[in-house]
Amino acid sequence: MTYRSDHLLSLRPQSEGSYVAGESEETLKDLFAEILQNGVHGFCFSLYEEGQKPGDIISEAQVRRRMELLKPHTKWVRSFSCTEGNEWIPKVAKNLGIKSLVGAWLGNDDEINQREIAGLIKLAKEGLVDIAAVGNEVLYRKDLTEEQLIDFIKKVKAEIPDIPVAYVDAYYEFSHRPAITELCDVILCNCYPFWEGCPFENSLDYMKAMYHQAKAAGNGKEVIITETGWPSKGESLQGSVPSIKAARDYFINTQLWSANENIPIFYFSSFDESWKVGAEGVVGAYWGIWDKNEKLKF
Repeated sequence: MTYRSDHLLSLRPQSEGSYVAGESEETLKDLFAEILQNGVHGFCFSLYEEGQKPGDIISEAQVRRRMELLKPHTKWVRSFSCTEGNEWIPKVAKNLGIKSLVGAWLGNDDEINQREIAGLIKLAKEGLVDIAAVGNEVLYRKDLTEEQLIDFIKKVKAEIPDIPVAYVDAYYEFSHRPAITELCDVILCNCYPFWEGCPFENSLDYMKAMYHQAKAAGNGKEVIITETGWPSKGESLQGSVPSIKAARDYFINTQLWSANENIPIFYFSSFDESWKVGAEGVVGAYWGIWDKNEKLKF
């Protein structure tokens, strides 16, 4: 896996703020294949098969099968939890030579939160965590107060002082939460033009603006985009319209920008997951580069 090929690095966005504008379907198909063959920075790891959901216990064998599909195409994976089989993700990744951004899933249940934090610390002390993420959008969901989250971050930082520790949330939260931003070793931000109703044609420029807002809030800290993507099917949201073409072309735009500007991005997501319909509607199930049966969609 070479990731940044000379050809991909030579490509520049068109005047419309897009790498794909004006290109033929044949060219775009070839470009998608070339990007995937060269490999991307990172994928968010999709754990659940058809009929599974959070709360189910997932086996090492299932994690390994999916990780082996991703191995030729990525340098990093991101996990969202440290329990119920999610702990296999960094273990299998390490075995296959893939780095891990490992997340503890925090919510409004303190017993679960304590298990997640303990699991994250344990994995880190076993040498399986390259970046530790304490919570994902927990302030956005209002599951914890800022003070509660700060206590969790400080606890993890004290236990694993040699590993970068941070918190994941929407890009704008880092402008609004300077105490959290100051505590983070890196800025881990989610950037979704789709969920803000942005038309695909403007989505690359919109994501760039999101990134730069987080960058400004970080005062020189590295910024990693921990989630971005575009669904291939489902309900529209204002100007955001899901489609196979838009999903493929958003992936192309994202990865060429990532390569040319040297911006680390974890793409959401690796595989379609049907359980997300309950939380997000039909559109929630169609964010993968691979479908729910682990076949490439594009």
